[in-house]
Amino acid sequence: MKSYYILAINPGSTSTKIGIFKNTKMILSENIPHSVSELSSFNSIMDQKEFRTGIVIDFLNKCEVPVSKLNAIVGRGGMLTPMKSGTYRVNNEMIDFLINNLLEHASSLGAILADNIARRIGVKAFIVDPVVVDEMDEIAKITGIPEIKRISIFHALNQKAAAREAAKRIKKKYRECNFIVAHLGGGITIGIHKKGSVVDVNNGLNGDGSFSPERTGSIPTWSLIEWATTGLYSLPELKKKITGNGGIVAHLGTNNMREVKDMITKGNKKAKDIYNALGYNISKGIGSLAPVVQGKIDAVVITGGLAFDKDLMAMIRNRVKFIAPVIILPGEDELAALSNGGLRVLRGEEKPKIWKNKEKHNGAN
Repeated sequence: MKSYYILAINPGSTSTKIGIFKNTKMILSENIPHSVSELSSFNSIMDQKEFRTGIVIDFLNKCEVPVSKLNAIVGRGGMLTPMKSGTYRVNNEMIDFLINNLLEHASSLGAILADNIARRIGVKAFIVDPVVVDEMDEIAKITGIPEIKRISIFHALNQKAAAREAAKRIKKKYRECNFIVAHLGGGITIGIHKKGSVVDVNNGLNGDGSFSPERTGSIPTWSLIEWATTGLYSLPELKKKITGNGGIVAHLGTNNMREVKDMITKGNKKAKDIYNALGYNISKGIGSLAPVVQGKIDAVVITGGLAFDKDLMAMIRNRVKFIAPVIILPGEDELAALSNGGLRVLRGEEKPKIWKNKEKHNGAN
């Protein structure tokens, strides 16, 4: 079997993760942290693109794999318009959109960094399963307010990777399975994967679903309206309270679950109640999706950083195991997920998709 070398780049808000893979095996990796003071000189995330490109080049210059061996560069997808799942070629339209998009997110640098490096060494650049993957059934988007629709923003990259791994474990193909996949991290998203498509999922970025270490989750609507219209907070402050300063950190002053567990060990009843409520809400979120496929679930798959917490996993497993067997896949190997997406294209297992700005093209018609 031919060997392919792939460089994967995952830019985060305070770090840049880089890995080189030979087929499915990671042979080199580095997680480069960026201090607040280091990033404070940039006015926006997009202003960091040359700085972060330099970091990737420095990594390549000192690593043992010559750049001439690289067959593709794969970056984390960013805040594009909604798209189907898959591996996408980076093109000029995508780059222009990301640079000019007002919705800033560190992941949007992924395509730009991949393109910058790919152009230098003469290979193709790709992105894989960005957070805006939208495979939701139209019925799942309808709400009781005609002007408001539910939207798909979730941990698509890790959810898809976890679902594929779960399919392997039960000796089936991903597109043959129905899974409920819960990504548990700073944000929490729970999706129903029906024969390879995520037909319903909560918007974990903007406050839908279970509360999490940093996000409020769904809030009783009447109370939320009254709270938001007190005049005590500006719109940006309200948004920050919902995404970033909500959930566990709002209740307990920390988003670090190890610290929460320490509080519980020391007899802090409030911490124990909030911790139990987290498991309760996640379990409700999982259970709520079973009717979408009439209860025909092959497995409940739990992934993300919080999946390392054995107590939390036991709590959730006990509540949801009646639905289907529970498969726990702790952590999130996003570099591997990125590389594997590129590898499927290089091997001809998938065709690369081409992204177009639907808003621009729809406006032109």
